Amino acid sequence: MNIPRPEYPRPQFVRPDWLCLNGEWEFEIDHGNSGFERGLVERSLQQRITVPFCPESELSGIHYQDFMQAVWYRRTVTVPSEWAGQRVLLHFQAADYDSTVWVNGAEVARHRGGFTPFSCDLGQIAGQTITIVVRARDDSRPGQPRGKQSQQFADYTCFYTRTTGIWQTVWLEPVPEIALRRTRITPDVANGIIRLEQPLTNNTPGLRLHATLLDEKGVVVENETRADLDLAPRLDLTIPAERRRLWQPEDPHLYDLIIELRNAEGKVVDRFTSYAGLRSVSLDGKAIKINGKTIFQRLVLDQGYYPDGIMTAPNEEALIQDIKLGLAAGFNGARLHQKVFEERFLYHADKMGYLVWGEFPDWGALDRVPWQDDPSYTITFAAQWLEELERDYSHPAIVGWCALNETIQDIRDSNTVLGDATRALFLAAKAMDTTRPVLDASGYSHRVLETDVYDSHYYLTGEDFWKDLETFKEEHSHLGEGIAFTNKRDGKVQISTPYRGQPYFVSEFGGMWWQPDHKAGHSNTNSSWGYGIAPDSEEEFYRRFQALCDILLDNEHMFGYCYTQLTDVSIEQNGIYTYARGLKFDGERLRKIQTRQAAIEKA
Repeated sequence: MNIPRPEYPRPQFVRPDWLCLNGEWEFEIDHGNSGFERGLVERSLQQRITVPFCPESELSGIHYQDFMQAVWYRRTVTVPSEWAGQRVLLHFQAADYDSTVWVNGAEVARHRGGFTPFSCDLGQIAGQTITIVVRARDDSRPGQPRGKQSQQFADYTCFYTRTTGIWQTVWLEPVPEIALRRTRITPDVANGIIRLEQPLTNNTPGLRLHATLLDEKGVVVENETRADLDLAPRLDLTIPAERRRLWQPEDPHLYDLIIELRNAEGKVVDRFTSYAGLRSVSLDGKAIKINGKTIFQRLVLDQGYYPDGIMTAPNEEALIQDIKLGLAAGFNGARLHQKVFEERFLYHADKMGYLVWGEFPDWGALDRVPWQDDPSYTITFAAQWLEELERDYSHPAIVGWCALNETIQDIRDSNTVLGDATRALFLAAKAMDTTRPVLDASGYSHRVLETDVYDSHYYLTGEDFWKDLETFKEEHSHLGEGIAFTNKRDGKVQISTPYRGQPYFVSEFGGMWWQPDHKAGHSNTNSSWGYGIAPDSEEEFYRRFQALCDILLDNEHMFGYCYTQLTDVSIEQNGIYTYARGLKFDGERLRKIQTRQAAIEKA
């Protein structure tokens, strides 16, 4: 049987035994969200769907793109008898949005959030045949983090086809009664140490934690510690000086890691493999340094949408291709925008030296409507943000965090509710991770005075690109004087706290609209749009692209930029590549424009 997306879904936490449940499931749309009352937990469902693709997608076999209040899934599976004596976990990498899971008619899990994984412990059921039923409710009203999913029937402006229900891998995993949980891997470049913080399910007397770090020559270092005193034992792996090799964009070296839990007799009771990169991030004036070296961040906005899979990549090669496309055009990383990208994307970013900012799809969570004053929505969002931070903490490719994008909402007043929400999410990230800079909000509403980084979004949308370009340059030329350009609500109302000299970047710019088959100088339509008046030729696009990049590269107080965007997405056709990842421009020419030394790299 051809199983879609068959690769192991959790590459930084790998156990040898698992069962992928991707493939054909029973399926039914529940337009009125009445399926529970109508007995859908107990009976067969009417359609068939290919998991992990959402029902809106072509690859799912359903391809239904109207609103769905709820969807149901059902599958019967026999648990391998070889798993006897172990507990069986059922994992969902992502399902949008409010999911309830039943196994053999009994509820076993409930999870809110469309972008982060959840699991349920099914106990010792080796050899048994079980029926799994999933209901995913997806209310399209405000108050729910949805990222760029459209609240209208069709795609419009920068909102795209919705994703309902399961959209990442579903799988079973056997674990022992006392098991290792996801480790937290913290590199310490100054001392040549990989630090581990290893949660366990229980701390039975006599348990010991053993870790082995390896490179291409074999074992680098081993160490162990007691695992019966602390809920999450800590262990340092000090790398000998001659075996230290940094993770950096031009040489993204990864050490292999084996973590074992041993009992009092020395027997291994649980084991998984992982990897680690020895990499540091620091702030020096207005520069962000990687391993003590200033690297101008030439980022591209990546929204992670695919024509046939929507938010789900059709295959693993598509994940790798997107990184290769960014690198080929001269970018050294990406803002992972309004979506929590799957773990395998981050795995390939780690392997390929691709710098990324971890973000959350907050749009929808803080919409400006009267009933949105209910604080429970912010609490739910904060929980999902923490789930993402926990999942992705150990990836060396991630060099910064940001939970919010273009928050301009007028909720009661921006000094209280919006400010409190922004500060809470900022502090959550800082408490979870002290090793990376945190940006309180990308563009518009900077509400946290001590935010590590400051930024703005700036698109040239007037009739005269070159006149607007002079304004663009002028408004970003005063950073050395402590004056930063800030976005304003409706272009008038200042909603950001004062700039305090932090590292600064223009985290959205460009977005130039170019489709060779369109009329020169065309403007927006309902089926295609970009920012500003389109260039009248491909050559004019290159001139504009270079002019924009040059201004930012030549600004000695600018640590980076993020160009909008990697690919066209639906009707937003301002990508470097087409939606199908086809060529629009000479990538080598774009690469040469971007990869010259930036002013801040010369300092």
